[in-house]
Amino acid sequence: MERYVTGAAIKALREKKKLTQKQLADRVMVSDKAVSKWETGKGLPDITLLEPLAQALGVSVAELLTGEYRINGNRAGNMLRSLFYLCPICGNVIHAMGEGSYHCCGVNLPPLEAEEPDQDHGIQVEKLENDWYITMDHPMTKTHFIRFFAYVTADRVLLQRTYPEQACALRFPRMGAGRLYACCSHHGLFQVKLLR
Repeated sequence: MERYVTGAAIKALREKKKLTQKQLADRVMVSDKAVSKWETGKGLPDITLLEPLAQALGVSVAELLTGEYRINGNRAGNMLRSLFYLCPICGNVIHAMGEGSYHCCGVNLPPLEAEEPDQDHGIQVEKLENDWYITMDHPMTKTHFIRFFAYVTADRVLLQRTYPEQACALRFPRMGAGRLYACCSHHGLFQVKLLR
């Protein structure tokens, strides 16, 4: 494990919760002297205490270990805040409702940053019956292809994997206004807005 909880993190979180060392000790079932030792760097909490300690301090174990605390301001659950993560080794795609720490094949994955399409990645969208018909004039070879398309609205996400030597065309049922994403194996993520 690269990082372990620090005394400064424990003290800052305890003070933020307006707890005394004794109150925290009682919640974790240790002595107040143990908490004092942790906070002054003269000892560390046993690994078995990390989960109850995080719970008592009102944070996740990950936040406790990193010393970074976040307040989730996204209470509405708007899917348009979606992020995509892509493993460069195996090609796994991870969809998340916000930032997180995601790993695959031993790699810490950064979120893909979507750009407007350039001339080589133009996304054509047509209304076809009750669907969006999406096409791209893009290579679909084993080394250069569109990995996935995603259609995201405020309350839904549809993700379609695409593979080499497959046609670069698909249909999504129209679900309203949102964004359409296409991920190129060489050039990253591109997005266009879809209107009703």
